[in-house]
Amino acid sequence: MKIVSTKCWIHAGLCAVVMATLPLATADASARTVHVARAPQAAAAVASPEICSSPWTASRIYEAGNVASFDGRDYTAAYRSQGNAPATASGEAGSGQPWVAGAACKPAKLGKAALDHDANFSPATLQFLKDNTGLDGEQWDNIMKLVNKPEQDSLDWTRFYGYCEDIGDDRGYTMGIFGATTGGPNDGGPDGPALFKAYDAASGASHPSVQGGLARIGAHGSMQGSILKITDSEKVFCGKVKGLQNDAAWREAMWRTFYSVYIQYSVQQARSRGFGSALTIGSFVDTALNQGADGGSNTLQGLLSRSGNSTDEKTFMTSFYAQRTKVVDTHDFNQPPNGKNRVKQWSTLMNQGITSLKNCDADIVKVTSWTMK
Repeated sequence: MKIVSTKCWIHAGLCAVVMATLPLATADASARTVHVARAPQAAAAVASPEICSSPWTASRIYEAGNVASFDGRDYTAAYRSQGNAPATASGEAGSGQPWVAGAACKPAKLGKAALDHDANFSPATLQFLKDNTGLDGEQWDNIMKLVNKPEQDSLDWTRFYGYCEDIGDDRGYTMGIFGATTGGPNDGGPDGPALFKAYDAASGASHPSVQGGLARIGAHGSMQGSILKITDSEKVFCGKVKGLQNDAAWREAMWRTFYSVYIQYSVQQARSRGFGSALTIGSFVDTALNQGADGGSNTLQGLLSRSGNSTDEKTFMTSFYAQRTKVVDTHDFNQPPNGKNRVKQWSTLMNQGITSLKNCDADIVKVTSWTMK
């Protein structure tokens, strides 16, 4: 397994390495006193209700700590139960009821894509992912939403197939849904060359090559060792890549490269420990593309080596999340505190037992509702 370079490919304006982020303006509406009479005190801001978790369903077995919504309120399971509607089987903590009533909540706003997860993939890509990871379109769609939130501050990850930018991190150009790079001083093992070769192959080349892939989009450059040196200007080159947003062969090549660089290793690491849940695989993929797959102490490989040997998935992953939290906002992996919130997305879902990443559209919206800094 080659050493995969650490990357920070957050969209321009969001990456601490590239440019300073301006602090968000905040309104400080304090009460104002006039000379003769005191002005009415400003009304305290009313906190907006949190987004509801996924609705309670009678068929699901809920473990202690799992959260479900019912009629505009979140409920937390006190112990393992099934078929007990929260509205008629809840009380305060320690009451003996299967559900503990929580705060009022507002239903999540679900986009059209949430109604048909498979529609975000071509049939060929969907079958490839099922065959090689055991996960379906809904699970991969949810993984990508969790990945894309801290990368692009959006759940609409399919908009970024044509993403291209030089973010000034000495890794060359950054492209696509997983941030493939052309390479530079800080990235001696880029995956951009593999992406263009895969694109040439997906486009029908009998002898695919990096040069063939570049030629297909009218871009110019050459390999200098392992680095793909682009000779076009950023405007020209990225204009060519952005034009591939809806190119079927480019999308197929993107997933094939994503798999070979990050997904395959992540799946292997999960399965070697006896874990196969979508949440664990997704957690590993997110770590690998953010911090590197292997070859360093803070890569996925390095963190796994410090996470213990428990064969219980939740126990192991709890340790893994703790280890990642220690370093996720260092080494320019993320701009603090975005990294900790990034990890919290996954750990919250683990604690709530949402490991299959199925039937959890509202939960995905809820855990990704934090504000990027």
